[in-house]
Amino acid sequence: MPIDISKFDRCNLLVVGDLMLDEYLWGEVDRISPEAPVQVVSIKNEDYAMGGAGNVINNIVALGAKVTAAGVIGTGRNGQILLDKFRDLGVNTAGIVQEPGMPTTQKTRIIASHQHVLRIDRETDKTISDSTIDKITRFIEDKIADVDVVLISDYGKGLITKTLLSGLISAAQKHKKITIADPKGLDFSKYSGVSLLTPNKKEAALASGVDIVNESSLEIAANKILQNIHLDKLLITCGKDGMVLFEKNRSPYRVRADARQVFDVSGAGDTVLSVFGLAIASGASFKDAMSIANTAAGIVVGKVGTATVSKQELSSALKIVVGKMGTASVSNQELASAFKSDDNRLPSKYKDLHELPSLIVELKKKGKRLVLTNGCFDLLHVGHILLFSASKQLGDILIVAIDDDESVKTLKGPGRPVLHSKERVRILSALDAVDYVVVFSSGELIKLIEIIQPDVLTKGSNYTSKEVFGRERVEQLGGRVVLIPVSDNISSTRIINDIKSST
Repeated sequence: MPIDISKFDRCNLLVVGDLMLDEYLWGEVDRISPEAPVQVVSIKNEDYAMGGAGNVINNIVALGAKVTAAGVIGTGRNGQILLDKFRDLGVNTAGIVQEPGMPTTQKTRIIASHQHVLRIDRETDKTISDSTIDKITRFIEDKIADVDVVLISDYGKGLITKTLLSGLISAAQKHKKITIADPKGLDFSKYSGVSLLTPNKKEAALASGVDIVNESSLEIAANKILQNIHLDKLLITCGKDGMVLFEKNRSPYRVRADARQVFDVSGAGDTVLSVFGLAIASGASFKDAMSIANTAAGIVVGKVGTATVSKQELSSALKIVVGKMGTASVSNQELASAFKSDDNRLPSKYKDLHELPSLIVELKKKGKRLVLTNGCFDLLHVGHILLFSASKQLGDILIVAIDDDESVKTLKGPGRPVLHSKERVRILSALDAVDYVVVFSSGELIKLIEIIQPDVLTKGSNYTSKEVFGRERVEQLGGRVVLIPVSDNISSTRIINDIKSST
């Protein structure tokens, strides 16, 4: 059955798993410590992200679906940070239990000069209390009838026990709900009864006791797992080699991955679990869900750290996949009709305000120098082209922020804009110098600056530095304002007035 990713908006998933907080510290190294032969990292920026099952949740929300979360966190600051992040995303947190004396698992990654220098883990081997397990089990039993699919994200932190899984699987089978589990550890027996298990190749090798070195040994390992554990289906992810679906008494079904530049494989399993679950919830077959999840994982491994994939990224990538169907084993031909072009869809360079934070974090992780310029850009002229070209030379990424239609009307008067925001986005996106375009209202410029934290904010030299709105906030955040030389005789207003006077 073909699947349209716009249907993701209608899905409601339950995610049960180990919730963790990922902390990223970015800095620079310019000396060696006099105390020991180690680098001294001068921290310039820090950020928090949802890790473990939290990354699964974040992926699902990024693709437009509703999520109910069930898990355990501590009562301290880190637990509160996680709760606040979930609530900001609109996640139902009623199934998250804050257990006194149980610290929230935290992983701190220190990144300096674009290199991952060190990871610090803060966690405990303390057993989660029986009362907490009972609370979560009862919550699952009460909530499971209202969700489409149940995802189990096991990071081996103590929540996903045989007792909890037994109650979850029993409730799912009673209500005929599909359960998909991303496993951890050597013993897969506790997952008996789930609809689909999604280990990676290394996990499958360890659980089966088979050294997986080729397709033949992969199949032997898979069959051994299926013989020893009651499973409907087994999906083994194989990194750059894609993924393979195994079922008893059926031939394996393989989806191969496209070659991509890999920055980081962390979180790829979370992406497979979340996107596969969403596809199934949307009505896709398991084979079509594989193709979609495989494509999403291919996007995420090109990013640094735990990351999400947006609808726009996934839609664009799936168009490429569908275009390769004649030569690549990616899916059946039905997918071709599932991702029809949408004339109203904006270019991939366009980003909504809510998409910007994760994009900016990703760009900064890669050490990109960000340049921001803003304006109406109602009718594109040579002055704009010179502004964009000169701005791009000041950094690695140029983000152009354009005033929305109401703001342009307020700034320029009746009859403006001549071109509506969607038209201006499409025109600007066609320029090589422009990397991203965002639309904002005039009252949101400071918020935009705080999200982007540009290294450079550019304006035309028809302004003075003091006249540049937002200059002080840019400088407070460590950036600077650069005035680009432009001709005073070139402006959209002048062009429009010349056209009016000639008619």
